[in-house]
Amino acid sequence: MNARLLQRAGTLIAFVLLCVGFSAARPEAFATGANVLNLLQQMTTLAIVAVAATLVMVIGEFDLSVGTVASLAAVLCFVLLGEGMPVPVAVLAGLAAGLVAGVINGVLVARFAVPSFVATLANGTILGGVAYWLSGGASLFQGIPAEFTALGRGTLLGLPTLAWWMAAVLAAVSFMLNRLEFGRRLYAIGSSREAARLAGLPILRDRVLTFVLAGGLSALAGLLLAARLGSVQHTMGDPLLLPAYAAVFLGTTASLSGVPTVGGTLLGVAIAGVLANGLTIVGVEPFIQKMVTGAIIIAAVLVRRLGRS
Repeated sequence: MNARLLQRAGTLIAFVLLCVGFSAARPEAFATGANVLNLLQQMTTLAIVAVAATLVMVIGEFDLSVGTVASLAAVLCFVLLGEGMPVPVAVLAGLAAGLVAGVINGVLVARFAVPSFVATLANGTILGGVAYWLSGGASLFQGIPAEFTALGRGTLLGLPTLAWWMAAVLAAVSFMLNRLEFGRRLYAIGSSREAARLAGLPILRDRVLTFVLAGGLSALAGLLLAARLGSVQHTMGDPLLLPAYAAVFLGTTASLSGVPTVGGTLLGVAIAGVLANGLTIVGVEPFIQKMVTGAIIIAAVLVRRLGRS
């Protein structure tokens, strides 16, 4: 087995070892059917945000606004529901907010050459302020119809409804990246923007559209999280940012090509989800969990760079 294949298998082995370790430590709490279903529900929002981050990383950029976009979409939806708006209208408004945020990010980065770190961080900060203004800084939970919360609760064919949402998003984005010309263009842009330009690819349009898709997916994640919880806060999406990128970086270590893929990101999400769930079950303090997540990102980046050397 060569080094790169071992590197890819190592990520999967790490996932298996985490499951075995937590199962041995707390079998009565971790290794249960109820916890598996709970883990699937917890993973859904993270998986969708991580896929949004994956899309942007495919073209060699970053989107640091994914968490605040999720928050804004959920807050806007709840504000409209509280005012008596029909559920479809409120949901579409939340999704539209995410798409608009993506347009702003994409235009700043692709048209005006603002570094994606700067553009998305600044835009995310503004959007976080808008979410605070809309919510008044308070939790929103009143006047939410069961028709909306049903989007994130209940089961279908024995699996949580949220798991089906996750599967649909993963399948759609994977198909787009691997089967459609648009997806192949994104990988070409990420590999070499200059070569893509010389080949006549619509780089500006594709880069903007990538950020738009990331904004829409982030908004969807926020809406599904709000539906599951039945309440929203203006910062509810913030904790998703670091684990999402940890999952993407972990996923790249599982790829022989070293580029972000949906399959790799799913494995990264599974590792991040099991780690957070297991550490909580064994009683590890939240601040230590954040430290572990940060260490995982550093380790994943180092492994990816060592694999290329």
